[in-house]
Amino acid sequence: MSIIEMKVPVIGESVTEVTLSEWLKGDGDYVELDEPICEFESDKATLEFPAEAAGKLIYVAGEGDDLEIGALVAKIDTSVSEEAGGGAQDQGGQPAAEPAPKPEAPAEEKKPAAGDQTYATGTPSPAAGKILREADVDPKSVNGTGRDGRITKGDAQQAAKNPPAAAAPPPAAAKVSGTSSKTAASSAGKEAFSRDTRTEKMSRMRRTIASRLVSAKNDTAMLTTFNEVDLSEVMALRKKVQDKFVEKYGVKLGFMSIFAKACAQVLMEMPDVNAHIAEDEKSLTYHDFVDISFAVSTPTGLVVPPIHNVESLDFATIEHKLKELAAKARDNKLSIDEMSGGTFTITNGGVFGSMMSTPIINKPQSAILGMHNIIERPIAVNGEVVVRPMMYIALSYDHRVIDGSSSVTFLVKVKELLEDPTLLLLGL
Repeated sequence: MSIIEMKVPVIGESVTEVTLSEWLKGDGDYVELDEPICEFESDKATLEFPAEAAGKLIYVAGEGDDLEIGALVAKIDTSVSEEAGGGAQDQGGQPAAEPAPKPEAPAEEKKPAAGDQTYATGTPSPAAGKILREADVDPKSVNGTGRDGRITKGDAQQAAKNPPAAAAPPPAAAKVSGTSSKTAASSAGKEAFSRDTRTEKMSRMRRTIASRLVSAKNDTAMLTTFNEVDLSEVMALRKKVQDKFVEKYGVKLGFMSIFAKACAQVLMEMPDVNAHIAEDEKSLTYHDFVDISFAVSTPTGLVVPPIHNVESLDFATIEHKLKELAAKARDNKLSIDEMSGGTFTITNGGVFGSMMSTPIINKPQSAILGMHNIIERPIAVNGEVVVRPMMYIALSYDHRVIDGSSSVTFLVKVKELLEDPTLLLLGL
């Protein structure tokens, strides 16, 4: 018997531990060389782990286990051939003796009762369970396609997109003779309340998010300044060129690329806002480029993949990259490289209806811009009250790096570019 040990590989300099989020192949299955056998969830992304040889897969770690780099994940018995289907082998690599024949089964096999189901039947993997909870889908309504009926992440994502129809409500209980309607209603009301609780292990991404947010709050002198923007001109521009833009580039001109270009232009003019404190905490690192990280909400948490050199990209390229990153983020397909970098962050709470917020800095960066909901509000223009599409914008920044006057100036400059997009288009 020849055994290959599968160990957690080195993923990145800052990654010391991963979580085995889901097995993609069953224990005892035959696997091919380079075939993905499981998924790891790191601090930054979800990664597939390919088989290092062909043979029978033998589990060592379980789903949900935290594993250090170099830890043993599984073993592969390379003496097992595909024809054997991952069956038992003796020490010499020859098929084991055939077991004694079983008595002939009855014509109709008895189906197991609901209580006799295996643990895997109808049980979601940790990653699938989180997706189902966030989509408010009952695991019992999902048909698992994994081993022994286990619900995989793919099953959960499909169920979240197309949730099963809700079961019809049970018929109202008949009125019990000799019991007043008030008493019956009171009893029914008490039975309707649930006080169940559950404790579940946080995903690695959620733990990382929690740790970084607390670190940003505790280790930086964070402050937030606000302004408001009249988006009349931006909306008029989008309406005017949208059809031609889509026809030429195959993607819509969105608000995010316009905000990104406005921020990039101002960041090149104000390098302090685009800087951060170096690791030695005694010097500042400045950048002659602008890499903007964009907050993307996913079923497993918030990720902030960057687009590099935004100052040199056109609007169409930014929109295409945004679309690509968002799709990869939601499918947990972002690589470590795609998650690395970033000198400034933009987050858009407006898509969820947020009117105003104070976003938290994405360390080691020194500033983050928060976009919010666009609401038509009455404002004074040239002594007259008019209704305009207004948005509050917020800049949270590290006061150790950025002075208050610089933060205010930054927002004012961004506001001017957005309220007169011709300045942005001409680079003025």
